[in-house]
Amino acid sequence: MTYAITYHSGYDKATQRIQTKATTPPIRRVRKLDETNKGRKRNPQGQTAICTITDATNGFLKTSFLPKLAETKTAQACKKTASLERDFYQSLSKLATHYNINPIHTQSFGFPYKIALALWNTKEKLKDKVRDWEEIKLVQDNNKTFFTSEERYNTNSTLYYIPVVPLYRLLKNKKRKHSAQLLLSVCSYLYHNVNIPYYRQGNSFLYYQYEMLKEWQLTDDDAEETSIYLREFEQAEYIGDKMEQKIFNTANLTFFKKRLNRFKGTEVFEQDCLKLAQEAYSLLEQYPNENVFRNARPNEEADENEEEIENILTMDYYVSFYADGKGWLNENIIQCVNNELQEYGQIEEPSILKRFDGSDITINNLDFENRLFALIGQLIYLLNNF
Repeated sequence: MTYAITYHSGYDKATQRIQTKATTPPIRRVRKLDETNKGRKRNPQGQTAICTITDATNGFLKTSFLPKLAETKTAQACKKTASLERDFYQSLSKLATHYNINPIHTQSFGFPYKIALALWNTKEKLKDKVRDWEEIKLVQDNNKTFFTSEERYNTNSTLYYIPVVPLYRLLKNKKRKHSAQLLLSVCSYLYHNVNIPYYRQGNSFLYYQYEMLKEWQLTDDDAEETSIYLREFEQAEYIGDKMEQKIFNTANLTFFKKRLNRFKGTEVFEQDCLKLAQEAYSLLEQYPNENVFRNARPNEEADENEEEIENILTMDYYVSFYADGKGWLNENIIQCVNNELQEYGQIEEPSILKRFDGSDITINNLDFENRLFALIGQLIYLLNNF
């Protein structure tokens, strides 16, 4: 289940004063980043057109074909056609077996139309069959032709920020004690096993954002307003430190199963907490050593130059614990984050690349990521709406 809400940028760090009059309405969902024309948005058909290099002998290998081949002259210029066809169909057979699909028979057609038709048909079948499928490519390496396939979890430019102030308040509510303990165990799992960053850690992205916003507020000429809003910073820091101590306590993991077994809540909120905790415990048992960054890759291959590498928005920027989903501080933190993230041209997301060149094919998939991000989204929703 996905909970997403869009918000608008336009926060000018150089000239615009931080808004201090408005109060953020209750946030009920995970926030969604503004769209930017710098990053590549996932094609809903799961395929990306690539311009043909007309002066290359095997230029058609770099083209996404349709049933009707437009690059006939370039394709017919290929040498060693028989070897290429053999490699192509051998690789296609391995890909079809791996994904359990049945490509159409195209050997009776002329070259290169047979390859174009097989490519198009395979893409259509993968799009319908494979969850998180992104694209296939036909590449040539050391005079050998083979397929590569990419599976990618699309985060939809969403901020997965888990608020800890609501959990702090929930733990102080005697009527919600057992529900709060379940969610505390879930947060400990996300902190220790999944390796979700925490905003009070000095090397985290959000730590810098909070500190920067605090410095800006200290330079505000309105002393009365500054005093009011600095109290929100103090609360975010104090509760953040207290909750990190609680979440860090591994006893929450030791007693996780015991808390599940003894839970007897009947209200809708309590049952939602139980289902969430059961899913988290299931992930803990099934993937005890997997973290959120295990398959992190940019949505495009970055060049080796330093500028391209620095232009990648890494996952720790949009997956983190943070203070609260309500109030002035939350509103301005989200504005600062949104403004910062618009500067990046690529986004890092969970992705798996498979090669069908005769080497061993990884059996890894993105089941963990699909379940994990759904769980984080549900956790955020519960903490913001109890």
